Amino acid sequence: MSEKFQVVVIGGGPGGYVCAIRLAQLGLKTACIESRGSLGGTCLNVGCIPSKSLLNLSEEFHKVKNLLNKGIEVGEVKLNLGQMMKSKDKAVTVLTKGVEFLFKKNKVSYFKGLGRIKSKNEISIKDFNDKEITINTDKIVIATGSLPVPLPGVKFDEKVILSSTGALKIDKVPKKMVIVGGGYIGLEMGSVWSRLGSEVHVVEFLEHITPGMDMEISNEFMKILKKQGIRFHMQHKVEKIQKKKSGAVVSTTDKNGEKNDFDCDVVLVSVGRKPNTEGLNLDAIGVELDKKERIKTDKNFKTNQNNIFAIGDVITGPMLAHKAEDEGIAVAENIAGQSGHVNYDTIPGVIYTTPEVATIGKTEEQLKEMNISYKVGKFSFMANSRAKAIDEAEGFVKILADSKTDKVLGAHLIGPHAGELIAEIGIAMEFGASSEDIARTCHAHPTFSEAVKEAALSVDKRAIHS
Repeated sequence: MSEKFQVVVIGGGPGGYVCAIRLAQLGLKTACIESRGSLGGTCLNVGCIPSKSLLNLSEEFHKVKNLLNKGIEVGEVKLNLGQMMKSKDKAVTVLTKGVEFLFKKNKVSYFKGLGRIKSKNEISIKDFNDKEITINTDKIVIATGSLPVPLPGVKFDEKVILSSTGALKIDKVPKKMVIVGGGYIGLEMGSVWSRLGSEVHVVEFLEHITPGMDMEISNEFMKILKKQGIRFHMQHKVEKIQKKKSGAVVSTTDKNGEKNDFDCDVVLVSVGRKPNTEGLNLDAIGVELDKKERIKTDKNFKTNQNNIFAIGDVITGPMLAHKAEDEGIAVAENIAGQSGHVNYDTIPGVIYTTPEVATIGKTEEQLKEMNISYKVGKFSFMANSRAKAIDEAEGFVKILADSKTDKVLGAHLIGPHAGELIAEIGIAMEFGASSEDIARTCHAHPTFSEAVKEAALSVDKRAIHS
């Protein structure tokens, strides 16, 4: 007899493992299948966590090199890339082991191997020795995440032609790096290698970076990154990428039809991600996909098969770890007969460069398109005492509020600790707060958060310090 569960979660990333833990907390006999060999998914193993580690370490390196300007004399500063990579890997190992501990604590059964749905109630698991077992379940949650999208005719070798995974494992600082795509991941990785000594070029098909972001923030962001030494080539279409004996050539055509070749040591292709559903046997069991090969679900994350659910990167919406986590909790609560819900209007997005960029809710462009009348409040970190005191005063806070009700509709930040500051706006929006609610809340002095308060005051044209 094969083992029987009430719910099996396929995928142990942020959506999957959180879902499995919540299901177990709610008293359901739960299993989680993960093919990577370690829990945490792309985010923990080859995404969010290792990239944030390298972003922090490269920024520390950059700061130490420039301490003399601030009156701190140090000896010769050298980069030990191998040790830096070990530090990054240690952070990943500690956190993945931590998730395993949480599974044990919550009595979630953990299967290492490739899960394949044999029928609505049966899942086969092939382990790393090709040994196969079958388990039975009442319900299935698909949380298998996403994969980097290659360019047509270009294969990742993770040595010269890199996905985000390979960009985290370069063993020698490349003299020249070309990044194809001006989105979150490419710009974060470009920042890392630029600070460590690479000449970084970004090739982007559009006329602006970070598609979908508030344009004012996007323009300011590019201005700051240019100042940091990153070079941008906008409205360039990549025609082909050819490997050479050493390195590669990226061939492009610009908006005027002129052809350009970029010689480089490594190419990071960062043009998006696609749902990871191959091998699940979805066709055979009749699970419907949309045109972008995402799994179709209703508002309760249920597919067209009554007992099969899906969350995270395999369904519609932003491919973000925290979005998947919230969906994991919501679907677990729905399965347990509660009322799980995700508010997609308050999911923040953060780019962990220096300075950080954070965004939540609607952009100005979206509000114009929706014909919603709005007010804007802005405050520069140049006028924030904490930011000035530590010489991190680039950027600003921008709050958008309904012109009639003053309800906060969105906020967009570029500046120090923007990824933390955005949480205040998120809570405000969850409670349906007005900009005046934020403006009348006492903020500690001196803190970066005062810039949020001043931006809220500015909505009503009454900022004090600008």
